[in-house]
Amino acid sequence: MLHLTCGDLAGDSVRALLARLEPEAQVRVLRDDLAVGPLNDVDRAPCAARAAFWEQVWPSEVAPRPVFADELAADALWLANLAKQAAAVTVWHGDSASEQLLLARIAALLQGSSCGLHEVACGTGDSRAGQRKAVSMHSPEALAALYSPQAVPASRQAELAAVWHEQCASSHDIRRWFEGAFRGEDYRLIDAALVAASPDEFAPLARAMAVVMGHCDGFFPTDFFIYWRARVLAAAGRLEIQGDPTAAYRDLQVRRVLR
Repeated sequence: MLHLTCGDLAGDSVRALLARLEPEAQVRVLRDDLAVGPLNDVDRAPCAARAAFWEQVWPSEVAPRPVFADELAADALWLANLAKQAAAVTVWHGDSASEQLLLARIAALLQGSSCGLHEVACGTGDSRAGQRKAVSMHSPEALAALYSPQAVPASRQAELAAVWHEQCASSHDIRRWFEGAFRGEDYRLIDAALVAASPDEFAPLARAMAVVMGHCDGFFPTDFFIYWRARVLAAAGRLEIQGDPTAAYRDLQVRRVLR
């Protein structure tokens, strides 16, 4: 069986588990954070809009820089042929919006094929900060206890596929997952949270970013995503950032621009 995870940390955990329990199984990691950015062409190589989004997000000072156009196109082409490559696919997911979107994406891509879809649910069902669990947040023992792949019925697969198509057709910048449904929004809420977390006097940018990341309900914002929003806000005159940008955000200071 082929197992799919969202992100390298989850992939490492699942690989370690299956090496003991199901050594013949294959694990493929999909790294695209589907909770943020446009999805309109994510399943259509060359995924130009999706690649352009990640080109903006990735800090210029961080190397090596992924070749987003190539990696996203390769994923899209591989996924388009997924039903021909495997007899059954298992998607591991928790309370991460990206993990839930991956499940919906695979349901849509496999719909109408003979490839079976299974899932390993690792979440709490509560996507609020402090309550949620992504696959990578489980200990090896907890993950082993959760390992019981369940077949996704055709009716549920159809519902998931419809959700995926709806999200791809929307123009939302961010997708939060609450109580089994997605809520779309633009960047205003996350930007307001970052401005509120920034002090009036210079203090570490990483500290303000950590506040936003630690209190964000409905999706897991990454450090690079929040750092990008900080740079956008600085360009707009809402934040002031100082320090050597070649050292990335960890050595930068931030403060609110008082109006």
